[in-house]
Amino acid sequence: MSDTKPLSAKEKIAKLRAVFLSQLPDRAAQARALFGQLKGDPGNHAAAAELHRCFHGIKGTGRSFGFRQLGEAAAPGEDLAAILTDASVSPPNDWQEQFAVCLTQLDVAVAAACTANDDREDPDMSLAASSAPATSGGRRVYICDDEPLTLEQLSTQLACFGYETVTFTEPQALHDAVLARRPDAVIMDINFPQGSNAGTEALARLQAETGHSIPTIFLSARNDFAARLASVQAGSNAYFHKPAHAMDLVATLDELTRQQQPEPFRILVIDDEPEIAAYHSIILQEAGMTTYQLTDPARVLDVLKEFRPDMVLMDMYMPQCNGHDLAKLIRQIPDHVGLPIVFLSSETDSKKQYSAMRIGAEGFLTKPVVPENLVAAVAIRAERMRTLRSLMARDSLTGLFNHTTTTQLLDNAVSNAKRNGGTLCFAMIDIDHFKLVNDTHGHPVGDQVILALSRVLQQRLRNSDFVGRYGGEEFAVILQDISQERAAALLDELRQDFSRVLFHSDNGEFFCTFSVGIAEYPARRDMETLRAMADKALYEAKRSGRNRVVVDSTTKDQP
Repeated sequence: MSDTKPLSAKEKIAKLRAVFLSQLPDRAAQARALFGQLKGDPGNHAAAAELHRCFHGIKGTGRSFGFRQLGEAAAPGEDLAAILTDASVSPPNDWQEQFAVCLTQLDVAVAAACTANDDREDPDMSLAASSAPATSGGRRVYICDDEPLTLEQLSTQLACFGYETVTFTEPQALHDAVLARRPDAVIMDINFPQGSNAGTEALARLQAETGHSIPTIFLSARNDFAARLASVQAGSNAYFHKPAHAMDLVATLDELTRQQQPEPFRILVIDDEPEIAAYHSIILQEAGMTTYQLTDPARVLDVLKEFRPDMVLMDMYMPQCNGHDLAKLIRQIPDHVGLPIVFLSSETDSKKQYSAMRIGAEGFLTKPVVPENLVAAVAIRAERMRTLRSLMARDSLTGLFNHTTTTQLLDNAVSNAKRNGGTLCFAMIDIDHFKLVNDTHGHPVGDQVILALSRVLQQRLRNSDFVGRYGGEEFAVILQDISQERAAALLDELRQDFSRVLFHSDNGEFFCTFSVGIAEYPARRDMETLRAMADKALYEAKRSGRNRVVVDSTTKDQP
């Protein structure tokens, strides 16, 4: 078993720099060879383009690795080669002499870079690093109130949404419990027999003693400015005037105790220079992002499909095609019309940069780029892309996957189960007598019922399960690697808990129930049949009295 310590970001970059330095003499020799071809045939635009790419790569990679002198020496050769690639422009009469000077200066810079006493300037990698907040170990909520009935009602309601609650009737007991085991959140009253602000004073003391901010919600019969100000000054996150509705508390708790960290941004880095692609990838990885390095542009379609990036970071000049053409190619694919593309290149010609932007690129960064600026530029655009995708894939009321996305996820899940020999269950869920809820209590209250069920499903099911709003009051759940019997037991438990959630309206308090139909793969061997049988089982649950779970038990498909 190896106990080799993983390399730090700076150590990784040092190895990449060493590889780059070892290749420098060959690159300089390649430049001389291409210059020789051009002297024999000045109209050889392919050789001119390759020479331009050679100087461009040395300049951009050299500057990125901190070799300022090397970058300055390669820049004139890049500019001169660019002129020779343009058939509409006449090169200067002394272009050969100019190139000879450029090559001499390049040799000097290469020799300097390869010596121990070069002028390398290391980037400050600490600017790029970011640390993700630690996730909490559970959803444990402490509730402190001197009214036993309030404690019992809140504890019962929050348990329906998957919260583990511990109740206290006086602040000192809460204080001792927090010091023994820190909860994910605290709900407490302001007023206690010990004083009108005993709750806020207890929280302030806890914050000071633990040195941590504890997510806290205050409940109070007071609704005046002084009470609310004391709550804020004590460090609370929310304030509810009694009687507080469980749904409002749950919505706030869901935000305060959110445990799932956002999936890291996925960035596709396209550059024909492996070392510089790896260098920029390391910077982004240090900031918590996931990267895929691509040095062969011809593979871009397969990689886009498999990796599904949130953003593409690409060089301008590569073999086979330049960045301009590759960006246009990506833009012609409907699934990637809105995919952010940022050029990262040592190109400094503003006209060429604007030309690249006209094909729909999101930005242009010039090598060498400061790590902090690279991370910021990438994160902003990737976040926007993820937000747009979410808006297209999710239901606007509940935040659950919409009908179209749920169908795609079911299709993918069935395909994966077939490939891996796995199992899955598909469940259709329908809120019972929902039209009566709307007619009696109004559509806004009906929306609250839909939101409540969506929260129960999201909070109580596994991270590997998918929950979608199929339409109206109908939901769909994809449970992977689970038997039909276990799925039925799990959803039946949720059904019972949801039936205990208390809803409020101007016409009074009420409860709701739901019915479930479940079908299983591989008993049903394709997506359409699986969906049809789950729907049929749901119909049977409704027909036979509602508020129950029915599993598909008719004749199974033949293998």
